[in-house]
Order: sequence, then C-alpha cells, then structure tokens
Amino acid sequence: MARQESASGATRVLVMSTLAFTLMFAVWLMFGILGVPIQKELDLTDPQLAWLSAVAVLNGSLWRLPAGMLTDRIGGRKVTIAMLLLTAIPCFFLTRAEGYQQLLILAFLVGFAGNLFSVGIAWNSAWTPKDHQGFALGVFGAGNVGASVTKLLLVLFPAIIVGTAGQVYFGIFQGGWRIFPAIYTIALVVMAIATFAIVPRQDKVAGAGKPLGAMLAPLRHIRVWRFSLYYAAVFGAYVALSAWLPKYYVDNFDIELKTAALLTATFIFPASLLRPVGGFFSDRFGARRVIYWTFGAMLVTTGILMMPNGHLVIAHPDGSQSQHLTYNMALTPFVIVVFLLGCAMGIGKAAVYKHIPEYFPDNVGSVGGLVGMFGGLGGFVLPPLFAYTKQWSGFPSSTFFVLFLLTAACAVWMHWTVVHMLHKEAPELARHLEAPVSG
Repeated sequence: MARQESASGATRVLVMSTLAFTLMFAVWLMFGILGVPIQKELDLTDPQLAWLSAVAVLNGSLWRLPAGMLTDRIGGRKVTIAMLLLTAIPCFFLTRAEGYQQLLILAFLVGFAGNLFSVGIAWNSAWTPKDHQGFALGVFGAGNVGASVTKLLLVLFPAIIVGTAGQVYFGIFQGGWRIFPAIYTIALVVMAIATFAIVPRQDKVAGAGKPLGAMLAPLRHIRVWRFSLYYAAVFGAYVALSAWLPKYYVDNFDIELKTAALLTATFIFPASLLRPVGGFFSDRFGARRVIYWTFGAMLVTTGILMMPNGHLVIAHPDGSQSQHLTYNMALTPFVIVVFLLGCAMGIGKAAVYKHIPEYFPDNVGSVGGLVGMFGGLGGFVLPPLFAYTKQWSGFPSSTFFVLFLLTAACAVWMHWTVVHMLHKEAPELARHLEAPVSG
C-alpha cells in the first residue's frame, strides 16, 4: 500500500513539475520571439536585442545551484510554488514596460523562471527509483518544449500582436506583444495554485539536515565541471538557438515572423520531446555511449550549417575571373539539418543528467544545480557571441561555427578522459595495444 502511494506521489510530482517547468521555460525564453516586434518598436540594434534575451537567460542560470540545494533541504513542492509566484511579479510589470532600460531590467527579473530546472531535477530524483531515473528526468526535461509555446501561440493566432495593439484589457493589460506576458502572469498564478492542490503535501527531502559543506563537497570533482561543459553544449546551445533562430530565419531567408516561429518549433520540439528517449537510451545502453552519439551528430550537423553561402573566385593571368565550388543552402535542407541538430541535443541533454544520480546520488540538488547553471550560462554567452561573430566575420553562418568549436572541445575532453580512464584501469591492455609487433 505504501509503495502504491509512493508511486502515485511520484507520478503527481513528475506531471506537475513538468507542467510547471514547461510554463516557466516559456516565460524564460519568450524574448526569442517577442524580440522581433520589440526591436521594431524601440529601433534596437542586433546586439541590443541579443542582450535582451541574454540577461533573461543569465538570471535563469545564476540561481540553479542554490535552488537545487534548497530543494534538497526543504523539498520541491515549497520551492516550486514560491518560484512560480515570484516570477509572476516581474512578468506582470513587463506588460507595462516602455523604454529599453526598463525592458532590460524586467527581462533579467523574469529570467528567474529558468532556475526551476534544477528544482525539478532534485525533486524528481528524490521521488523516483534509481532504475527509472533516466526516463523520469527525461520526461521532466521535456518541459524544454515550453520554449516553443510563445512561437506556437503566434503561429496559431498570427494577428494576436497586431490585432491587439493599442487595446487595454480589464483596464490593466495592454495589447500588442505585451499580451504575452499578461497571459503568462495569469498562468503562473494558476499553476502555483494547482501545484499546491495536487502534489503530495508530505514531500520527500533528499538532503534534510545535511551540512552545507557536505552538499558542496562533490563540486571539487573535475567530473562535475566536465559534465557542466557538456551541458553547455547540449542545453546552452539549445537555449541560444531557440532565441536566435527566429531572427536568423527572418534575416537570411526573407520569411514572415510567424513562419520563422513555426520553423523554429521544428528545432525546439525534437530538442525537447526526445529527452525521454535520451533517458531511455541512457538507461539501456549507458549515458557515455549516448553522449558519444550526440557529439558525433552535432559535429556533423554544425559542420554543414557553418559553411557560408558563396563561391570561390579564381583570378586568371589574363585578368579574367571564374567562379568555382558554388555553395548555397536553401531553406528546406537548412530546416532539415537544424531538425537533426535538435534531435541530437534532445537525446544528449538526458544523457548528461543521467550521470548525476549515478555518480552523486546524495547530492543531486547541488551537482545538478551547478551543471544546470553552466548550461544556462552557455545560453547567456552564446547569443551575444553569435551577434558579434556575425559582425566580425560578415557571415551569418558563423553562429554554427561557434557551436562546432564548443562541441569539438567537449568531444575531445570526453574522449581524452575515457582513454585516460581505460589506461589507468587496464594498463596491461594499453601496453599490449601500443607494443611494437615483432617479426
């Protein structure tokens, strides 16, 4: 009977934490699509627009470590409800924002929503048996699909921004792009009430009474920082592209914003919904093997996407010129390759987090919080880096060159670690493989 109640509680925690995370992720990354009308209204430059998304991502990363540790201490139920209500406050004031400086401050405060990730990881780890943790954490992580909520609303109701501009609802909420934070303000409060009513009141707390030093002790391991870099590649890059792709499509393929939003969703959905698949693969085949697959696929796809459109011009001795090796990636193949990149990221995100409860079962909150923080910081650093590398190089595709280099660094570090570990565990095998063959 107690086991059935525990299973029921675990299911309710998983469902409600995933729904809350989906909503908070939508709030966290709403500037990825709202940035385009905001840029038009305020006449912002590309770097200014990039910083608007970046500061939201920054605040959604800074508090992941303490949020995960607090969840281990007092339980995910209390922390989740508090974070939903705290995020609703700046979200409401965002509906009244006017100038760029005010928007920048409110974007930073609204970005607090992103910290719910480490809360859900620690909360579900406390409730889920070890042999199902990969799948459960994958299901929770699929809440990343929240990044597409604003985009899908715009696709389903394309006139929502233009049609509501200049109107005021309930004497409080302005129309236009501001209608989205108004909707999210109401949804956050409703979700907090639902979480309070549905999840078990007797929460499971993994680190109750554990000293702070003991919770932070695992952070001394280099393995934790390596996992953090992996997560910056599979999650930080996902966050950055979710915010960057709508503008990339509009600028480089001359399509409407609603079409760009829909095409961006074809990246977001696999990068989010395949996370449970990544968790299942990690449970079945091992997380390290899945990460190898992930980095291999990411190197291939970003390697294709980073190629600039153009051709080589050869100047001949007689003064004439000829063009060779013309390369031009059209919209359809671009969308397909970006879709495959999203598939790799979705599977890889779950594989990285599968490592954490295996290596640090008693410190999922602190380790998961640090890894999540670095993943989020990757999402903060990359959008401005995309903007500046485009200015420096003149190539829009430099976005994917940055991602190629990041992925290559992760793959090299991981492979070096695996080889070093094998040499340490089986030196006789290493000597056998490296010994010269006689005769």
